[in-house]
Amino acid sequence: MVKNSIILEIEKLLNSKKILDYNILSDSFGINCLKIETDDKERYIVKYYYKKEGKFNAIKSEADNILFLNSHKFNFFPKIINNNKFLIMSFIDNNNHLPIKTNDDLLGAIISLHSKRSNDYGFNFDTQIGGLKQSNSNSKNWVEFYRDKRLHYIFDLINKKQPMDKAINTKIELLLKKINNFIPSNPKPSLLHGDLWEGNILFKNKKFSGFIDPGSFYGHNELEVSYLRWFNPKFIDRNFLDKYNDHISIDKYFLNYEPIYQLYYSLLNVYLWDRSYIENVRGLLEKIKI
Repeated sequence: MVKNSIILEIEKLLNSKKILDYNILSDSFGINCLKIETDDKERYIVKYYYKKEGKFNAIKSEADNILFLNSHKFNFFPKIINNNKFLIMSFIDNNNHLPIKTNDDLLGAIISLHSKRSNDYGFNFDTQIGGLKQSNSNSKNWVEFYRDKRLHYIFDLINKKQPMDKAINTKIELLLKKINNFIPSNPKPSLLHGDLWEGNILFKNKKFSGFIDPGSFYGHNELEVSYLRWFNPKFIDRNFLDKYNDHISIDKYFLNYEPIYQLYYSLLNVYLWDRSYIENVRGLLEKIKI
């Protein structure tokens, strides 16, 4: 249940449109995400903190991220209606009827993102993933960026909160020391969505509708490809790599280091969601021949 005072505040920001109905889509990391419908039959997504801890503002970061993406004419993200205490966005129509193969509409959107380049890894500001800050200070060295600002960062957070078992920690520590032997040192920095999993890709009647919840930065495009393939969503088919490679080349050794990139997202899930993902971490580490 959302307090009536919250509803009234949102209505005021929508030029006094009346909210006829709302659904709470998610309630995590101290953030409520609502889908609302107003008296003129418009639908919006609204996010706001009901409980905030720490200085990092994931909602502001998401808003700034979407404004950046929209300023570069990517037309598959929501539009920002309000960005203050409440983040109010346009609703992307979807019905979760997913295609059973990788269609050109989704592939084209991914390629258009990854084709935008930078001279450095990182971003102009820190972005969010699951409400957690991703540090994006610029770097010229991809191995250092991925090791320090992604893999080591989340590994340290887990250890401070509740360490995993010794066998896993020993392998990760060894990987961190030797990671320069495994992943490319200087791939071209590509613009990434940053949190491109099945839940953040919307479809309507098997056609791609748009992306939500970005946590962008410039990094190795194959990091995002690895994440897309991690749990084998049905719309990422077995020919996805070939289809992608027709537009942006995939390294011939990619499958050897793919588990190292998937490890970051698995560790995120351990920290943010469910420690049952520790077994997934263990399985990925078994694939990495250290």
